[in-house]
Amino acid sequence: MRIGLILSASPGYSETFLKSKILGLKEKGHSVLLFCQKSNPDFSLCEVRKLPSVSIRKGALLFKLIIAYLSLIPHVNCVIKYYKLERKEGVSVFQIMKKVYLNAAFFKEKLDWLHFGFGTLSIGRENLAKAIDAKLAVSFRGFDIGIYPLKHPNCYAKLWNKVDKIHVISNDIKTLLYSNNFKDQAPVVKITPAIDVDFFTTTQNKENDSIQFITVARLHWKKGLDYTLEALALLKKQGVTFHYTIIGNGPQEEYFKFLAHQLNLSSSVTFKGQLGHDKIKEALSEADIYLQYSVQEGFCNAVLEAQAMGLLCVVSDAEGLSENVLHNETGWVVPLRKPELLVEKIRSVISLPQTEKDGIIQRAKDRVKHEFNVNKQQQKFYEFYENNR
Repeated sequence: MRIGLILSASPGYSETFLKSKILGLKEKGHSVLLFCQKSNPDFSLCEVRKLPSVSIRKGALLFKLIIAYLSLIPHVNCVIKYYKLERKEGVSVFQIMKKVYLNAAFFKEKLDWLHFGFGTLSIGRENLAKAIDAKLAVSFRGFDIGIYPLKHPNCYAKLWNKVDKIHVISNDIKTLLYSNNFKDQAPVVKITPAIDVDFFTTTQNKENDSIQFITVARLHWKKGLDYTLEALALLKKQGVTFHYTIIGNGPQEEYFKFLAHQLNLSSSVTFKGQLGHDKIKEALSEADIYLQYSVQEGFCNAVLEAQAMGLLCVVSDAEGLSENVLHNETGWVVPLRKPELLVEKIRSVISLPQTEKDGIIQRAKDRVKHEFNVNKQQQKFYEFYENNR
């Protein structure tokens, strides 16, 4: 089976769920072809077809169109089919010409499945799979179904009647499909993220003089780091000694650093920036409590890694986090945007007897090891393409 996977860029250092998916499919004999606009030269897990930039000047378009169309002569039937599908939906001839140029790489490949790794990537490309006689699959994770449709209502209206199978990473993400007018036009399959449970493990005994908190997250508003910092500022005023390590970078770095300064937390918070897996593992092994107080979250691999490493995890109830962490069983789930409730929960966790903490830690480690390992995820993706439903 030949599977075309569409991403905006080749998987980065932290996108292990995409890498493991590609490796798993290849190990089971499938061929995977990656389509993306940006490709890391070090990426070598599968063949890559680079897509052109979306922004094209009209003056340069004609020349590029001629070259693209000449290369598509052997695949003219697919192009004609695509043209008819687009015209039937009222798309202008000029826009179709532009789309053919942008998507020329797809017309040249014989694929069994065309799988958009994120929902937003499918917008405007809903007819591609049918044009090349492939089945259409789409993955929805967090932003693309929880945030993007708020600014672009009905952005998936064309997709629902054309998609053959949908992949979601949590039950809450599946629920969001229906709030965006999905009406069971295609089967929905939940495949959660997974981690390398053999790598994220430790036997290190922690002897910290103060409570060590940690978060691994992109510095973006959806991660709720402002609410986390507000909660920790309250905790500091209550006389609790701690240090908070934040690993990651992102567009709101300046804002969060200024907020930490404004809340008098500069000496209690360290921004480590982006780190590799080895350094993240080292930082987790030295921490006591993992905080993921997001306001929107599809599932979050970092929380799985923290549980596997034996950290006590306190998370918000944003989307998939309440499936990632089972409240009072493998960690604690706190209503989002309520820093005062987060403080209360942190204090109660700190005061727990060590035997109770050990029980939580062990249950979390066991659950991650059995439910969220890479082998299980790879098998489920294999079944995703093999099964008709």
